[in-house]
Amino acid sequence: MQIVLATHNAHKVDELRRILEPQLPGIEVLAYDGPEPIEDGATFTENALIKARAAATHTGLPAIADDSGICVDVLGGSPGIFSARWAGPARDSEQNLRLLLWQISDIADDHRGAHFTCVAALALPDGAERAVSAEWPGQLLHEPNGTNGFGYDPIFLPDGYAISAAELSAHVKNQVSHRAMAFEALIPVVREILGG
Repeated sequence: MQIVLATHNAHKVDELRRILEPQLPGIEVLAYDGPEPIEDGATFTENALIKARAAATHTGLPAIADDSGICVDVLGGSPGIFSARWAGPARDSEQNLRLLLWQISDIADDHRGAHFTCVAALALPDGAERAVSAEWPGQLLHEPNGTNGFGYDPIFLPDGYAISAAELSAHVKNQVSHRAMAFEALIPVVREILGG
């Protein structure tokens, strides 16, 4: 059986294949090459479902999508759903990271709490859909460290670690990240619905 990942982000495709394929034997995980829907939802769940529905409709296959972002306590949970375009519509990861660091540059360490949120969604061509969520708590560093991640990973210090998310190995990150936890929670749903 085939299932499509509703993302054009090659980093996410690689990461999700490493998480999903070992636990879903017999299911081939495909990259999505169709049109990108307008993510006009007001929550991570709404946006994840928008992407999954669009991919399922376009391909005629079951589709998995996620929506994720970083939520900073002193910014009232922002950037949140705007994480990918925090510095503008260009979706420039480096500019997003730099803007966020500048915005909290005078905030003391004990007030730099943040968490990554991820909602993973499954949508079927027949309209059936489910979504699950997970959070990865931590705090923001003052400068980027590491090259093993993308987005805000270089400035995120996960609880329980002395290194940034971008300094964790792919193996560790695929066990403890918000995306890993959300997709781990989605795997039983996929098995239940698709019989994988």
